[in-house]
Amino acid sequence: MLESQIHIDHVFHAVDNFETVDDIFEKIKNDELNCINFYWLGLRDYNQTWDLQKKIHRLNLEKKVGDVVLLLEHNHVYTLGKNANKNHILQSNHNIETVNIDRGGDVTYHGPGQLVGYPIIDLHNYKMSISWYLNVISKSIIDLLLNLDIKSDYRNDYVGIWVDDSKIAAIGVRLSKWITMHGFALNINTDLSYYSGLIPCGIFECGVTSIKEVLQNEYSVQEIAENYSKYFIKHLNEEIG
Repeated sequence: MLESQIHIDHVFHAVDNFETVDDIFEKIKNDELNCINFYWLGLRDYNQTWDLQKKIHRLNLEKKVGDVVLLLEHNHVYTLGKNANKNHILQSNHNIETVNIDRGGDVTYHGPGQLVGYPIIDLHNYKMSISWYLNVISKSIIDLLLNLDIKSDYRNDYVGIWVDDSKIAAIGVRLSKWITMHGFALNINTDLSYYSGLIPCGIFECGVTSIKEVLQNEYSVQEIAENYSKYFIKHLNEEIG
């Protein structure tokens, strides 16, 4: 497909002032179909936004909504993928919620100060390839970090984005009928002590880090989210060109 034949546009919506995810869902149902809509949700509970993902996925399958990317922070939660080892959740001083979910991967943590992204897009519109899709996500994060003067790399053996031997972003996705769910979690101002309660992604020998830890500076998660949307669209257009 020639790059001149297709160009994907996007719109960034700040909906963190919406009281409930049901209100956000009503807006999503009525927004433009012919672009990718990014929504900044602010701080939300995990199960509420998981239900929201499933509702959007169903409507996307029925061609009633367009492609959507949810960007947000979660309240503290540990999530276990389909093949997760429950023993990778350890005893700790943090008594937080644990949720079993339907993505790939092992155990991970979500919490305030971390940018979580859930693209819900139909790969029929782009390329029907999981590796291609992971490439778009990972390159977007790597470019975003490089713009902050952080050099990072994608690792196939321990899937995610790494700064030296420390993971800064986890990636775990699910595809159903070639429509994506779940996505990535990028540590920005994350309280890394919460990782002491688990073996992140089942990886024993490596650590975790954040933008704040690397740069010794705190950043607005919403501003990082809006920047991420631009890099995601940039790489989506490049990869389909």
